[in-house]
Formats: sequence, structure tokens, C-alpha cells
Amino acid sequence: MAIILSFFVGHWVLSAFAQSFYLHRYSAHQMFKLNKFWEKFFYFFTFFAQGSSFLNPRAYAILHRKHHAYSDTEKDPHSPVASKGFFDMMWTTAVVYEDILNKKTEVEKEFKGNYPEIPFFDRFADSWFIRLFFGTGYTLFYMYFVPANALWLYALLPIHYLMGPVHGAIVNWCGHMYGYRNHGKNPDNSKNTLPVDILVLGELYQNNHHAHPNSPNFAFRWFELDLTYQVMRVLHFLRIIKIQRAVWTEKGRQEIPGALKSPLENVA
Repeated sequence: MAIILSFFVGHWVLSAFAQSFYLHRYSAHQMFKLNKFWEKFFYFFTFFAQGSSFLNPRAYAILHRKHHAYSDTEKDPHSPVASKGFFDMMWTTAVVYEDILNKKTEVEKEFKGNYPEIPFFDRFADSWFIRLFFGTGYTLFYMYFVPANALWLYALLPIHYLMGPVHGAIVNWCGHMYGYRNHGKNPDNSKNTLPVDILVLGELYQNNHHAHPNSPNFAFRWFELDLTYQVMRVLHFLRIIKIQRAVWTEKGRQEIPGALKSPLENVA
């Protein structure tokens, strides 16, 4: 049982980090710089971490930028406010994502560009063969290690299959339905959801993020902790990434030592 639970927690944490760090903060918001080697390294890291539910960085970036531009309106691709329920929101998100991924919809020019792309690899990573390969691997791992007196562990398998969308759905639903607001003037319904945030490594400070969409630290008040940002600080210190956005806290705007200056501070 311990092996299965460790595998599940490991897959959950790595997938959540990849989505928060690479897909959200890098691909969608360009909160930090990566050289070509590290950009590809984290591209493949995201692929292996998410496995059968790998989310394409280009499609994710465009989808997320549309969310910021149209937050909690009918044009928002994933809003609980504009949806009929949790599964309706997930289905709408999936449809919009697939249309963007397969270039079946016209994308406004303001949402294009400044995201990583590896076209030949993306076609491979999005194939049903690869998704089934990862899914089969998860299943065989469970079949080998699940003890006969703990068959309930098989209930975790669907989460492995859909790990990326599950993380996104938790953030998009909880972060616009439950919690408190530090920034009441935000026109949308974004909220900060504690203590659920610990499960998604900082992504559920949605009210903070929507108020300062390019601040690499989603935490704002003294008792809030953005785990992904703490990893980013270490990577910045090691010169693997170069954080290029200012951080907003209760004390106001704070510059990051060694950060690049960016003219895009207030761009959503």
C-alpha cells in the first residue's frame, strides 16, 4: 500500500508543479526566462510528469490568457460562474482546449506568441498511442503493487489518467467559488482558497493572481505561502531561471534581486 500511495503522491506533486511552474507561470505569463536547454528540459519534464494527461504549452498558454481576459464571463473558457456545474465547466474547458490545440478556432492576436513550441514532439505527445501507453503503465504498476486487501486503491487510477485536467479543474472551480478576497475591486469572482491550496502548490491564490497577474509570487499576506514560488527562488539563485517580474505584497511592490526589468508588468 505504501508503494502505491507514494507513487500517487509523487505523480500528483510533480504534475502540479509542472503545471504551475512551466505551463502557467512560464508558458502563459512569461514570469521568468529560460535558456533553450532549460526550456526544452522543463518541456520534457512536464511531458513525463503529466504523462497521459500532458497539456500542450501553446494551447494551455492561449487558453489561460483568454481566461484572464474574459474572467467569469460567458467568453471565459473555464468559469464556474458561467457554467452549469463542475462537469459542465470541465467539458467546456476540454472543448475549447482541443479547438486551440488542433487550430480549429481563430485565436486573437493578443493571445498569441511568447510560449514554447516543439511541433513535431507535440503531435507525438498528443497521440492516443502515447496517452494509452502512460495509462497502461499506471494500470500495470497498480496491478503489480496493489495488495489484495486494499483493492480500493484502484479508485485512484482515473486521477492518474486525467491528472492535468483534474488539477486545472480544482483550481478553476475552487478558486472562483470558495474562499476570501484580498482584492475586492477585482471585477471577477476570483478567491483565495485555503487550505486546499497546499494540494496545488500555490495556484489557489486566484484572487491575488488576478489582481497582479504577472507577479511570480501568488502569496500576498503574511500567512500565505506559494510553494511553487519558493522553488522558483531557488532556481533563480542557481541561475537556471531569471525571474523578470516584480512581486506584490502587503507592503507594496518589491523588486527581485537580479531580476530582469520588464515593460509588461501590468499585462494580464
